[in-house]
Amino acid sequence: MNKTLKREVELRPDSFLARFRGPDVTSLAGTAENGEAPGDKGRKKMKTWAIFVVDPAGEQYYYWLLIIALPVLYNWSMLVARACFNELQRRYLICWLILDYTADSVYLADIAIRLRTGFLEQGLLVKDLKKLRDKYVATFQFKLDVLSILPTDFGFFTVGLHCPELRFNRLLRFPRMFEFFDRTETRTSYPNMFRITNLILYILIIIHWNACIYYAISKAIGFGEDTWVYPNISDPEYGSLTREYVYCLYWSTLTLTTIGETPPPVRDEEYLFVIFDFLVGVLIFATIVGNVGSMISNMNATRAEFQAKIDAVKHYMQFRKVSKEMEAKVIRWFDYLWTNKKTVDEWEVLKNLPDKLRAEIAINVHLETLKKVRIFQDCEAGLLVELVLKLRPQVFSPGDYICRKGDIGKEMYIIKEGKLAVVADDGVTQYALLTAGCCFGEISVLNIKGSKMGNRRTANIRSIGYSDLFCLSKEDLMEAVTEYPDAKRVLEERGREILIKEGLLDEAAAAAESTEGMDVGQKLGWLESSLETLDTRFSRLLAEYDTAQRRLKQRITSLEMQAKEHPPGDLFSIGSLSPLPGGEANAQS
Repeated sequence: MNKTLKREVELRPDSFLARFRGPDVTSLAGTAENGEAPGDKGRKKMKTWAIFVVDPAGEQYYYWLLIIALPVLYNWSMLVARACFNELQRRYLICWLILDYTADSVYLADIAIRLRTGFLEQGLLVKDLKKLRDKYVATFQFKLDVLSILPTDFGFFTVGLHCPELRFNRLLRFPRMFEFFDRTETRTSYPNMFRITNLILYILIIIHWNACIYYAISKAIGFGEDTWVYPNISDPEYGSLTREYVYCLYWSTLTLTTIGETPPPVRDEEYLFVIFDFLVGVLIFATIVGNVGSMISNMNATRAEFQAKIDAVKHYMQFRKVSKEMEAKVIRWFDYLWTNKKTVDEWEVLKNLPDKLRAEIAINVHLETLKKVRIFQDCEAGLLVELVLKLRPQVFSPGDYICRKGDIGKEMYIIKEGKLAVVADDGVTQYALLTAGCCFGEISVLNIKGSKMGNRRTANIRSIGYSDLFCLSKEDLMEAVTEYPDAKRVLEERGREILIKEGLLDEAAAAAESTEGMDVGQKLGWLESSLETLDTRFSRLLAEYDTAQRRLKQRITSLEMQAKEHPPGDLFSIGSLSPLPGGEANAQS
């Protein structure tokens, strides 16, 4: 039950992100294609099979590439082995027939999928089956696909079942395997590891093919005819299928890697084959060294760049004779960054993305923090983009002052992680504790009118431990809220409430400052609105005064009538009052 609820919570769209993203792009695309509004009724429903189109950027297409890559890899590794090692073909014939025709079925299904694979036109996925078919048929890939599925197996009726060479046309489907590798390299979180694995796979296939060709050449020349070919299979030591393949694989590995001694060739054709193998071996060796070196460099690039920064700072501190205590503090700060994986400059990494995508990534990464910030909860999506793109991360060490009381405020801060303390001037006494999602510094940045502190800080804020903050400069904030007056008004109101609470707001000065910078016409308009306000208040007071007077007169008239109708003694009994000695009245209970 708990797992189901957790899954539902994970699948439920976040309202904070939904407000930023807007409607689902799939529904928009469908609306644009059909020319109908999402709420239109009476649309004709088509059968699912008739409108089924595969999105080449979707998950289904990627998983299908995995499925089609398996039979392609099977054919590339086993067909040549079965063609060269006759015993391998004969011993497992039923197994090969099942696997072969299963692979052929997948090949046919792949052609059907390709006929329904969409493509983008004017940014939208084309779902017109005729267009999809025409585009696929016009490609070179379609010709290879048709050749790879030609029924060459009918040749078995002539030459027999032990001739897998007839199925070599199945190797022409190799672009699908390469496409799967490319998609995987793009999707995986460990691209360097995948590249190494992919390189090893290519090398193994080349060594495997070379071993099979060596065995086929030995068979054509004659086993044991000279020292270079495979030994005579009549020898029990070299007669088993396992020994035949392992020996040829060993010879192929030594030849292509050029790291071992092999028997020298005797015949001309043997010399030519060995020369070709040496050239391929040199190419493989150069490829291995180049690719592995590049991959290792890429894997250590982040650490090397970070270490270079540390070395530069350490060299500077030694040159300037910085104290050991300060040097140790700087090194601990660098250690914290590396340990907590905060060394990557996010803005440098994402600089090639458009602002919209960069903002969406930033919101997703820092969602939990941004949702706690009150100024972001009700702001417009456009302002949210502006602010998020201008946030800059900063990391403070334990004991660092983020700001001091009286300093000129040039930026505001949002706490992403860590705890900050509002402290007294002694730096020890704590007044309040700030945690993730809190923001501060906007009072001095907004320069609220009537503030007794002006644009200076109103408190001392100190980091208790290591703290990660987002910094927003005054210029960036003003630039962002210029087009969003409502958000600016909310910020100013919040700051004004804090100033009133702390007794740092001079309302008279605020009213006076509000008229500064106005021309004569604006001042006259302000005076006119102020007079109208005063007139309205005065009219309200007069109305309240008249009402009070009227009620008072009615009360007095009522009392006079009661006094005329009843004697003084009865009046005291009616009013629940009785005369007491000394002329005083006491309430009756």
